[in-house]
Amino acid sequence: MPNTVEVNYQQTGKSKSTNALGMREMQEKAFTARSAQYLLIKAPPASGKSRALMFIGLDKLAHQGLKKVIVAVPEKAIGASFATTYLIKHGFFADWSPHPAFNLCTSGSERSKVTSFLQFLDSDEQILICTHATLRFAYDGLDEKRLDQALIAIDEFHHVSADGDNRLGEVMKNIMTKSNAHIVAMTGSYFRGDNVPVLLPEEEAKFTKVTYNYYEQLNGYEFLKSLGIGYHFYQGRYFKRRPDGSPSALEEILDESKKTIIHIPNVNSAESSKEKYEEVGHIIDVFGDLQYQDEDTGVLFVKSRSSGRILKVADLVNDDPKHREKISSYLRTISQADDIDIIIALGMAKEGFDWPYCEHALTIGYRGSLTEIIQIIGRATRDSENKSHAQFTNLIAQPDATDDDVKLSVNNMLKAITASLLMEQVLAPNFKFKPRMDDDEDHGTDGDDDDFTIKIRGFKLPTSQRAKDIIESDLNDLKARILQDDQMLKAMPGNLEPEVINKVLIPKIIREVYPDLSDDDVEAVRQYVVVDSVIKNSTIEQQGDKRFIRMATSFVNIDDIHVDLIDSINPFQKPLRFCPSP
Repeated sequence: MPNTVEVNYQQTGKSKSTNALGMREMQEKAFTARSAQYLLIKAPPASGKSRALMFIGLDKLAHQGLKKVIVAVPEKAIGASFATTYLIKHGFFADWSPHPAFNLCTSGSERSKVTSFLQFLDSDEQILICTHATLRFAYDGLDEKRLDQALIAIDEFHHVSADGDNRLGEVMKNIMTKSNAHIVAMTGSYFRGDNVPVLLPEEEAKFTKVTYNYYEQLNGYEFLKSLGIGYHFYQGRYFKRRPDGSPSALEEILDESKKTIIHIPNVNSAESSKEKYEEVGHIIDVFGDLQYQDEDTGVLFVKSRSSGRILKVADLVNDDPKHREKISSYLRTISQADDIDIIIALGMAKEGFDWPYCEHALTIGYRGSLTEIIQIIGRATRDSENKSHAQFTNLIAQPDATDDDVKLSVNNMLKAITASLLMEQVLAPNFKFKPRMDDDEDHGTDGDDDDFTIKIRGFKLPTSQRAKDIIESDLNDLKARILQDDQMLKAMPGNLEPEVINKVLIPKIIREVYPDLSDDDVEAVRQYVVVDSVIKNSTIEQQGDKRFIRMATSFVNIDDIHVDLIDSINPFQKPLRFCPSP
């Protein structure tokens, strides 16, 4: 089945190469901002955020007068990303060596972990690893001054929220106002998916931002050539054959030769059978017969019905503590592609889960959070010699006119299309735009950056540093907010004239998100959002010594592009190839 989004990359190797200190491109970029008290690192999964934090944390301990580094991760399994790492042999001045007693991402009660947290503050040890939950519990009754001269690093920072009921957000706000602690916030997706900002504008303005985009990451890989995103709709049960005996939707999508993570539906969704353990059994039945389960590792050995080969399957839906510990330990130690073939999960194997060999992230059921979608896609976008293509597929229940939930299903479909539009924006190369003057002689581009800087007549530049920072670091986050707006969801399919979308709806949302911007800067940001979106949905073609751009139904010389022309185009409307199952 065709994808709604297909992006090809140049395999430059740039994002994987290291400098004299052992730092990859993103890590080097983050390290240049190491002296900031508040640092926000926005970079995609697999870009090396964990090690970037190690470099920064060690520098703050050795050269900036800090005494402690506290790393908080959303779940225990992610704590393994911050285990002992030998950096000296690659050129850095110190190794990252947390004491095992202060790695709190282990089994045990929160009460004992809080006790260990407090003991750490009084000890000579410098590094502690804990979960977000442990940080929240330990903070209760803690004098913020005890965190003076400490670095608090929050992994997956989008778990923070400006909502007053978000405990982690409240903890961060208090630490910032009542101590001199430093903060490093790391996230692969700064938008939450619930229209609530991560930080209020006045708090966010205190952070120095380092942004490394998806295109920089994937274009600089060694092995990965392409990434596909597909949304497919079906009726009935995704794992059941159709009444005419034809294959189920899952059979059509699942390729057992590809290393695959399958995320089953949330039990409250229309796609779920409501019995999560039986659902795993249904999925296994689709591709084979269970032979046995290894007692030591928990791995399921399944004989493929189509090829006859034995598939190694990890069941992360089974939440029995003994089984979960066995299979999680096994997955942490795999070292080659043949060690596992398929992982079936519910809430796990999303954020921070590292399986470089994964080729296909197959998700069943609508995901309402764009953050969750980006995190799941990130499971398949590690660079590995076993793959040249990474694939994300979402199976979603197709609206049925006889179903009472048809309105909900249609809404889910619209939001899935929205997610596809946003991901296409996120995955495309970044352009820069400048005003074009009548006496400009170059052909629409700036000679210093020929491919990615475009000059446009009538284009307005921002005047404040705040607006410049939004354009530089927050453009995709702002687009996510725009695309999740209820009015925009209704308008995007063509229900409103493009000029209304571009000149009324989009600036209205910008003012809501950034109330501190002047009218001139709202207009500058608006133009950048619209122009960037339209250009990324367009095709630039070279014909002789001239370049032309194909935008919707317009095909114009790049020298003649004017903002008024772009404002006449719906920035988020394009033909999409969605594949309903018959």
